[in-house]
Amino acid sequence: MSLIPSFFGNRRSNVFDPFSLDIWDPFEGFNAIANFRPSETTAIANARIDWKETANEHVFKVDVPGLKKEEVKVEVEDNAILQISGERSKEKEEKNDRWHRVERSSGKFLRRFRLPENAKLDHVKAAMENGVLTVTVPKEEIKKPEVKSIHISG
Repeated sequence: MSLIPSFFGNRRSNVFDPFSLDIWDPFEGFNAIANFRPSETTAIANARIDWKETANEHVFKVDVPGLKKEEVKVEVEDNAILQISGERSKEKEEKNDRWHRVERSSGKFLRRFRLPENAKLDHVKAAMENGVLTVTVPKEEIKKPEVKSIHISG
């Protein structure tokens, strides 16, 4: 028995041999994963959203590449919940098509955000450009309580 394992063929599978090459291969079966075809229920992987607050508004930017504005829905519920949802349809398959790689996902996505108290829910605007949905929520000016100084007698 050689003390130096052979990396070029002659694969050994002796459990008691510390130099045995019968080890777990993390890439074993990788071809099966690479050829995986997502089903219709696979969701678009967490539509990426940035939310920033400026002095006058809240701005949400959502990456939805390849979607048309008709495929995306923006809603505001009465209890100050902003809901952004949409669906990417599965591409039609022809009988003779041979797929080499499928990485773009299809399916539905849904994201919900609780808006702060100072959000003007009646003035929400949305626009889509170059695969980026921008939702703008204006802020109301919160009136600071008027403080009145009281003279203390005595």
